[in-house]
Amino acid sequence: MEQGNLLGSMKLPWNPHSGFKLDLAASLTASAWSMLLQMACVPLYIRFLGVEAYGLIGFYLMLQAILQVLDLGLSPTMNREMARYSVQPEKADEARDLVRTLELGYWLIGLMIGLVFVTASPWVAAHWIKASGIPVASVRHALMLMGILAALQWPVSFYQGGLLGLRRQILFNVFRTIASTVSNGGAVLVLWIISPTIQAFFLWLVVTNAVTLVCWTVFLWKSLPAATRSPEFRLPLLRNIVGFAAGMSGMTAAALILTQSDKVILSSVLSLKMFGFYTLGGMFGAGLSMIIMSVFNTAYPRFSALVAQGDEQALVTLYHMSTQLMAVLILPLATVLALFSTDILQLWTRNSEVAQGAGPIATLLVIGSALNGLMFLPYALQLAYGWTSIGLRITISLTIIFVPAIWFMATTYGVLGAALMWPAFNCVYMAIGVPLTHRRLLKGQALRWLGDIGLPLVASSFVVLIGRRLAGATMSQPVQIGVILGLFFCATGAAVLVSSSIMSWLISQSRRVSLHAKRIGATWKCL
Repeated sequence: MEQGNLLGSMKLPWNPHSGFKLDLAASLTASAWSMLLQMACVPLYIRFLGVEAYGLIGFYLMLQAILQVLDLGLSPTMNREMARYSVQPEKADEARDLVRTLELGYWLIGLMIGLVFVTASPWVAAHWIKASGIPVASVRHALMLMGILAALQWPVSFYQGGLLGLRRQILFNVFRTIASTVSNGGAVLVLWIISPTIQAFFLWLVVTNAVTLVCWTVFLWKSLPAATRSPEFRLPLLRNIVGFAAGMSGMTAAALILTQSDKVILSSVLSLKMFGFYTLGGMFGAGLSMIIMSVFNTAYPRFSALVAQGDEQALVTLYHMSTQLMAVLILPLATVLALFSTDILQLWTRNSEVAQGAGPIATLLVIGSALNGLMFLPYALQLAYGWTSIGLRITISLTIIFVPAIWFMATTYGVLGAALMWPAFNCVYMAIGVPLTHRRLLKGQALRWLGDIGLPLVASSFVVLIGRRLAGATMSQPVQIGVILGLFFCATGAAVLVSSSIMSWLISQSRRVSLHAKRIGATWKCL
């Protein structure tokens, strides 16, 4: 089978009615909607709450990311195990037992997280957060609501991991879109109509996330294969996953130290307003992450299932096609965001102070996020084979080097110094991680992987750099928007042209459409 025909013709034996193309389309649609929703809501949050209060939202996002270390590797473990069980229908009872066993542990950890953070909120409000325009009591109340919200959101990743492993991407993305719309859109209405306060914002999130958690729980249990008995709590099942989960836990812990050190340091040394600028700059990287996770969530369960079936040739084909797809989706967008960051922030927020303060930060963070995204598929390959030790060793080594460097850069050069460490870290990670991965897994594919990402990078960067140089310094807003969008589409087209798998797929799809049109025309003539 040719690489380019994989999206259209690959029908996996375990799920012939839902292929890669449909799942990816659902995931990208949900991600696109989330990006548009953020673009619409963030300026309104800043308008109703102010930049300083938005810094508290940034603090919560940092807290949410840091708490992933307590996941103990169970979310990716659920994804992998459900993918493996999905091609082993005779083990339906065992699959449901594993879900019940892990589920109880997740809920207990969530309750402990909420209790600890609510208890610590007074100290954090008084001694950590540096707010000048928000009363300490308001900060404390917001932090307490963050603790409750963290407890409610904690089990969600467990249920989501299970659904993705079972390849229920359509259900996952439809409900994710609905939940995000209600949560963010409802928050804007609450701030506008009821109370423009940070406490009202977080209280709304608590209510919506409580309902969302119940829905995720029901969806996973309804999606599990039918069994002959009720699920049971069985600790012995953990023996089969403890090695993988432990490796994932260690890797997640080290990775979070690396990726969140800048935010932890900056939240204590910067004013809440400056931290709000940093958070806003990070929104560009967060937008890229939505696309990155769409490709990862679609490819990873299939990698795991193909590894379980021992079909390495299909795995090689899917791996390179997915890598080219990742490059085409994120590199043109990242290039445009990096080179036009201040302009886009000005158009987005209509606030010159915010644009000038967050623009340079956004440039550095989006470059780092794009490099990090390119490493997600080698990472998915490692997880599919259950090889967590390589990621753990690399991440621990980089942590020892980069955390002190982040502290030095943040305290010496401030917000831009900390932001610079994100692309620097990912350059080193890529230089080490790709060769080590392909020394053991899919041997001999490292150079081909570099071609998969290198050609789209060069093509899209060339287009955007030329456009940036030719763009006038003073343009009206409609012209500026048209230039930015035009460059994005041109850069994407250039990236597609140099990506063989994507071009082959597009050609095959155009031929299929043309053939279908001819058949319809012939039918009309007969009538």
